[in-house]
Amino acid sequence: MKQIIQLYLFIALIIFALFSVFSYHMGAGYVYVLWGGIQFQSYLGILLVLSVLLSFLTHLSWYGFKSYLNSEKRKLKYIHHFSQLHPYEQLGVIWILQDNDADQEFVSGIFVHSGLLQQIFQSKHAFLKQDYVAALTALEGCPTATFELSEIQRVEIYLAQQNAELALSHLQFLSSHLLSPWLLPVEAAFKKRLDILWGNFAVSYPWLYLGGSTENNLSDEAMEKWLTQLLEQYDQASIEDIHRLKNSYIENEKNIKNLAYALQVLWLKLLLRIKNMDQAITILATHLLDLKFDQDVFYIWFQQQLLQKDTQYEEIELYIEKLDEKYPGLPVLSFAQWYIYTETERFNEADELLTRFPNNIFMSYLRIKSSLKGQDDLLDELKLVFENDAKFVQFKI
Repeated sequence: MKQIIQLYLFIALIIFALFSVFSYHMGAGYVYVLWGGIQFQSYLGILLVLSVLLSFLTHLSWYGFKSYLNSEKRKLKYIHHFSQLHPYEQLGVIWILQDNDADQEFVSGIFVHSGLLQQIFQSKHAFLKQDYVAALTALEGCPTATFELSEIQRVEIYLAQQNAELALSHLQFLSSHLLSPWLLPVEAAFKKRLDILWGNFAVSYPWLYLGGSTENNLSDEAMEKWLTQLLEQYDQASIEDIHRLKNSYIENEKNIKNLAYALQVLWLKLLLRIKNMDQAITILATHLLDLKFDQDVFYIWFQQQLLQKDTQYEEIELYIEKLDEKYPGLPVLSFAQWYIYTETERFNEADELLTRFPNNIFMSYLRIKSSLKGQDDLLDELKLVFENDAKFVQFKI
């Protein structure tokens, strides 16, 4: 459009210059036209101005009509290949999948004449203004070819409206839906955007996600938030939710053991809340301790062994010695060994352990406890003070 205006201004300037030169010696010129009983009389200069203006308006009308036809054609056209899109529309598709809200108003203005993406950007613009009804309405006019892109936008709107059921049904459909061939060049970006939406859904509705997703489509960051939400909302879970969580771990145990260490620890803490998962807790805790020593994981493993009906002190001692060889110099292992020695009435060996780690709070606790042997009232007060320490993890000792 800008080029057309510049072209006509240039033509008008040339005509004005030539007319000025010729009229200087020959006068302004006079035109008389008689056609079909209609008379037209004017100066030549005015006729030239009207001719250029008429030509410009005709050209402008044709340009607008052609743009409208192209826009309507793109709405009805089935897209076979991504390369068929105009380059700026290709960038628009990627922009939509990246969910980049920066400068959204500016970008929406660029695509206002796009027959393919206009409605999606209108919806995104309304969404950013929290006008969710207008955002959904705008998507109703989307071309059939952009179905998957409009569905992505719908899910985002449903999540903002806290409409969990609709968000879940659309996410499930998109996850099982075969992507249109023309979107295959941006399949990675599409899947990434879909996984982000699954992550947002999982964090907002952790128990509903557990029953609604059939595959691991969460990033490590999203999974950490999801597992944390499950822990925080565990008391709100139904019996069916707990059953699904238990089955989810059993079915995905191998995959869970390949997750990041922190995620496995969160799973371990969840297992602690589920009944009749003692063996699974022991197996996962042992697996984690073989990978890396973590004091919280060791606490969980040790407490789990002590809670068994028939405590196998010999097996516990052998495993602690194995850990002591692999991870030497850890006070918590001496703390656990002291308890094993006292329970198996090996008091001399237990007393020898009390000389280790003079500045460690756990060993200091044991030294004080040992010196107060037989004074139950003072032992109860000592235990009360010690267990009030935020770093203390309660054992049944």
